[in-house]
Amino acid sequence: MVVAASAMMTFTASAQTTTMVGGEQMYPAKNIVENAVNSKDHTTLVAAVKAAGLVETLQGKGPFTVFAPVNDAFENLPDGTVETLLKPDNKATLVKVLTYHVVAGKMDFAAISAAIKKGNGSATLTTVSGGKLIAKMNGAHNITITDEGGNTANITTYDVYQSNGVIHVIDKVVLPKM
Repeated sequence: MVVAASAMMTFTASAQTTTMVGGEQMYPAKNIVENAVNSKDHTTLVAAVKAAGLVETLQGKGPFTVFAPVNDAFENLPDGTVETLLKPDNKATLVKVLTYHVVAGKMDFAAISAAIKKGNGSATLTTVSGGKLIAKMNGAHNITITDEGGNTANITTYDVYQSNGVIHVIDKVVLPKM
């Protein structure tokens, strides 16, 4: 009986500390890149991070908040956009697009929603690229992120904690003004 209770507590503690993303467990002891490479929903994002030379940065101490678009988000961009961005000649643009999805600091759901409340319904988040994202509540537990062009992404999975920050999965690619 004690063994069963002990095993149950261990499982419960484990379930609270990991999150399923792309069919794989994301472990809070691993960094952003170590977890992202295992998500089947983020293969395009991982390929782009590698092409941009941002692997080392996102393995760094951070903390970082990453709004991570799923593969479908990239597929919904105009035809040829991803292929064009991945070309070596377009590395600077790719870096700008990817770092537009990153905010310095560890902003989980509680922190973003508190900032929205403090901002009377919206919060302006400054990205690592220097651009702005607008966060707004859309219901009690849904936050939307709007880019500089007015395009809006929904956060579909919140608070995927990493050793160097937190990831929020989003359903669209947000784009900076170019």
